Amino acid sequence: METTEQAIQQIERAIRKVAAKFPANQEATVMTDIHLRVTQESGELVAFDDDDNEITRVVIEPWIDNKDENFYKDVTTLLRNVLHTSMHDTVEKMSILRPFSFVLEDDDREHIAELYMADGDTVIMGGELLPDLDKDLDSFFENLIKE
Repeated sequence: METTEQAIQQIERAIRKVAAKFPANQEATVMTDIHLRVTQESGELVAFDDDDNEITRVVIEPWIDNKDENFYKDVTTLLRNVLHTSMHDTVEKMSILRPFSFVLEDDDREHIAELYMADGDTVIMGGELLPDLDKDLDSFFENLIKE
């Protein structure tokens, strides 16, 4: 999937709209995660709170009718990059009780990935912490048995 500057700007605009619902100058009293729901057919990116209240909605034009089988994997990478780089300061200033997360869901409300988690001074990016750990452990045990 090709990432366009327009798509990045539309995602950033959606994140700013989410942040505007939780302004930095207010005391953090809301306990919620932000659920980003992506619909492959319509190209919609919709943000919801834990109670399924819609916060904002935007159509990402390059995503409309995207038939790429890696669509959600590519969207996950793109959203993580935007949240961690250009929107990091905006997200960190949101008046949401910590810890809170940005979670990606498909149009059937199925969890796909945790995109961003903030917990006080700790920020955890989603993704595998130790990729290929199973392979490394299997190799270790094989070598141990040989000895």
